[in-house]
Amino acid sequence: MLRKYLLVFLVSMVPLIELRGGVPIAVGMGLDYFKALIVCVIGNMLPVPVIYFFARKVLEWGRDKKYIGKFFTYCIEKGEHGGQRLTARAGRGGLFIALMLFVGIPVPGTGAWTGTLAASFLNMGIKSTSLAVSLGVVIAGIIMGVVSMTGIHVLGL
Repeated sequence: MLRKYLLVFLVSMVPLIELRGGVPIAVGMGLDYFKALIVCVIGNMLPVPVIYFFARKVLEWGRDKKYIGKFFTYCIEKGEHGGQRLTARAGRGGLFIALMLFVGIPVPGTGAWTGTLAASFLNMGIKSTSLAVSLGVVIAGIIMGVVSMTGIHVLGL
């Protein structure tokens, strides 16, 4: 049982997959949803401080490197674009709620990794970024849980 929780914890840490993959896997394995949600949220949030403080610096350092430059440039542009979209939609004052909703709507490219990177480009501050992202992750986890459990019920699995 511990191995299953460890698996969903690790899956929830992976960029692009994050909790959006961890929760359906947990539901599919028959784990207790609420325990799995907590494990997935912790796994998804663990990288947030590292991303906030170091990802932008690493990306900027690597953008002109031969083998990694294109990917790093893509990541920088994705973070800047996400930050600009958040600012355009919410204005400076509504960034907290916009970031929370950006992370909370479980579609590809809107998870904790991208949200935190965008917040670092906007200099939102680690406390407000962490709170907004964690609330968004919980919202995404609830949505993914409902969708996963409904899908299993509808399909009769």
